[in-house]
Amino acid sequence: MGALFGSRKRGNEYFQHSPASVAAPFDHSRNLKKYRLSVPMDQRPSNSAASRIKQYPDSKTGSYGEVQAPVRIKRFGFSHRIDGGKIRAASKECSDDKMKILLGRYQSTKNRALESLRYTTEDEAAVSLRLGNEKEPIEIDGEEENQVVVSDDSSVEEAEIVKKKLHSLNSSVVTDLSNEHAKVDVVEKMMNLMQLRHESADIVVPAHKSLYDYSLRRNDKLHSLAAEIQLTEMQLRRHLLLRPVKDTREAMRDVSEECFAPLSVEEEDDVTNALSLKSNRGKVLVSHETSNIDITGEKFQCLRPGGWLNDEVINLYVELLKEREKREPQKFLKCHFFNSFFYKKLIAGKGGYNFQSVRRWTTPKKLGYNLLDCDKIFVPIHKINHWCLAVINKKDEKFQYLDSLKGGDNKVMKMLARYYIDEAKDKSGKDIDVSSWEEEFVEDLPEQENGYDCGMFMLKYADFYSRDIGLCFSQENMPYFRRRTAKEILRLRAE
Repeated sequence: MGALFGSRKRGNEYFQHSPASVAAPFDHSRNLKKYRLSVPMDQRPSNSAASRIKQYPDSKTGSYGEVQAPVRIKRFGFSHRIDGGKIRAASKECSDDKMKILLGRYQSTKNRALESLRYTTEDEAAVSLRLGNEKEPIEIDGEEENQVVVSDDSSVEEAEIVKKKLHSLNSSVVTDLSNEHAKVDVVEKMMNLMQLRHESADIVVPAHKSLYDYSLRRNDKLHSLAAEIQLTEMQLRRHLLLRPVKDTREAMRDVSEECFAPLSVEEEDDVTNALSLKSNRGKVLVSHETSNIDITGEKFQCLRPGGWLNDEVINLYVELLKEREKREPQKFLKCHFFNSFFYKKLIAGKGGYNFQSVRRWTTPKKLGYNLLDCDKIFVPIHKINHWCLAVINKKDEKFQYLDSLKGGDNKVMKMLARYYIDEAKDKSGKDIDVSSWEEEFVEDLPEQENGYDCGMFMLKYADFYSRDIGLCFSQENMPYFRRRTAKEILRLRAE
């Protein structure tokens, strides 16, 4: 462009860039001096108003200017270089393409799900109930047993994995989703709840089986223990098969017959004659040399019905029970029978206890055996007008008290416990502890129903306990037991 000279009036170039000159053109040609131009004449610009207006740029709509740098659109995964006003069109086109892709994926997933759920089996439903970590089941065709549960936090691509799992079960067809509308509704509900995972769902195992499997993995010794248990059980079964079976009913019948054996005619006559007061009042009917006890006709009268048993009859009968055990030890427990004077001596003296007074009663030389080796020790207890029985039961570790009138006496229990400790210390030099032994006032026993049979009940308690059988008698048997005891005393032999 040339420079202005002279009066420095603005040239035509000013009007090429001034918008104001378009509305009010002004001719300055009179005041302009000659150009000194190096351009040829034919190429010089025209100075007409039309030519000057033509050189203005066309008006443009909107407020967009030219983009001065490349623009990269990263939304929806595209990266095209777009200039100026083409950005909006490109964005709309990209959104449409993305929507088409998403709809296509959705439709494809729905179709695969429909295909995979077309046929379900009873086994597949059972397995599918355990897929998805206990999520809410979705019913198929109203069948409660055909349910599929899918985890909520899985991806869309896992549909193929579920399809393969269901088809791999290879079982018979149970139901067919034939209604297309029903299938669409079910699948849409499923698609709203499920997102499939890439990890496979484990079938739920019962808790006890899981713990058992875990213990097997952690401790191999269980296998060897199981084998030992099985071997022991086999040996036990073989032992039971080889061992002869004892008929307990037969044994009970033998004991019952023996305890209640009737007297013969001869024995009945002997008992009747012995109980006759007229001919036998002062006569000695029986003499027992070992115990030095004599039974006269008068003392023998206590065995008549309604009589109170005296010390001589009771003490002679317990001596006969001792001899019975020695005679047939295989039939009876190892027992010792104190006489009616033992407890009276034990509690006599200062403080109500005197071990020294009975210390020499149980020397091994005198008894022929050790008192501490006995299974049961019987102690008759006489309380003025009533007989009871106390038992030191080593076999069952008990101190027992049997009263036909259902009474009890704690003092007797304590005295016998103290005696047993002192006896062990004196005879064997050992300190024994009986604090754990039970003190039992026996309640399940035959009861006395009159005021005179207590002595006979006491003797029968000792008789049946020494046989190691239950007290299977009652008040009704007392008349028989009186005559039987009289017979056994006359014969000096307890049966």
